[in-house]
Amino acid sequence: MTRLTGSALRLTVFVGENDTWRRKPLYTEIVHRAHAAGLAGASVFRGIEGFGASSLIHTSRLLSLSEDLPVAVVVVDTEERVRAFLPELDELVTEGMVTLDPCEVIRYVGRGQRHGEKRSESRSENPDDSGTKGKKSL
Repeated sequence: MTRLTGSALRLTVFVGENDTWRRKPLYTEIVHRAHAAGLAGASVFRGIEGFGASSLIHTSRLLSLSEDLPVAVVVVDTEERVRAFLPELDELVTEGMVTLDPCEVIRYVGRGQRHGEKRSESRSENPDDSGTKGKKSL
């Protein structure tokens, strides 16, 4: 597991929910590439309303014609690692916005871990159990 505390860089990618990359949601591709690059973590947030460079308002309100809601993919890691990942986005993001913000990580602890404990020190009854629940990545 990546250890991360103190100064970090937050990458936020704003795209549309219907944006795709090779018939998969674009936000999914960004998350999977961030994972493959070994970044500390990535989360996807779905907006309920917004507009971008096109000035077209996208909303989840019932009678709206727009269903392409705004989506934000947020990645936090060291500045070096986030900047090394940016060329991946050049290929993927053809519409939308990419921002970088400095931030400070106060706590970064995975499931099944105690604060300050490395993953290899985690207690597990099953030696194959990495302490994660749900779907495991390939």
